[in-house]
Amino acid sequence: MNTPTTHRLAVRLTIEPRDPYRWVTLGATGLVTLAVAMAVFGLPPIDLHPPTHWFGIMDPLCGGTRAARYTVLGQWAAAWNYNPLGILAVLAVSALLLRGAVGLVTCRWPTLRVTWSPRARQIMIAVAVILVVLLEVRQQGRAELLMDDTFTFVDYPLF
Repeated sequence: MNTPTTHRLAVRLTIEPRDPYRWVTLGATGLVTLAVAMAVFGLPPIDLHPPTHWFGIMDPLCGGTRAARYTVLGQWAAAWNYNPLGILAVLAVSALLLRGAVGLVTCRWPTLRVTWSPRARQIMIAVAVILVVLLEVRQQGRAELLMDDTFTFVDYPLF
């Protein structure tokens, strides 16, 4: 007797005649534009921190902007030091932008189709929660570095 697998996760690559996720492609284009602008001009002149930051309470996203900028500049170790999510975000957005370029040139849009069983979804949510908690602990351990607002990018020129 065959019993269905309860931990099923399926990922398929399909080729679509139009972009079914146009909003994702446009969002990726906007994020790449922001990343390049930060690489050229530096960080934004406004405070992006939540109020808890100034009390020494970091969140998992703290350091992400600086990490994204360092990733674009090719300074991966510095990016990792601030927040590994910055590297992941830049790589994911770059992959989405490449997908968009392929779609515009070929009129064929590579699209990942992911289907999950309810059990696989529960497992993935649990893993994501654990990873966020671990990142929160890591970032809190770097509170001194992340709260240092005397840091300037003048010491790290683009060219």
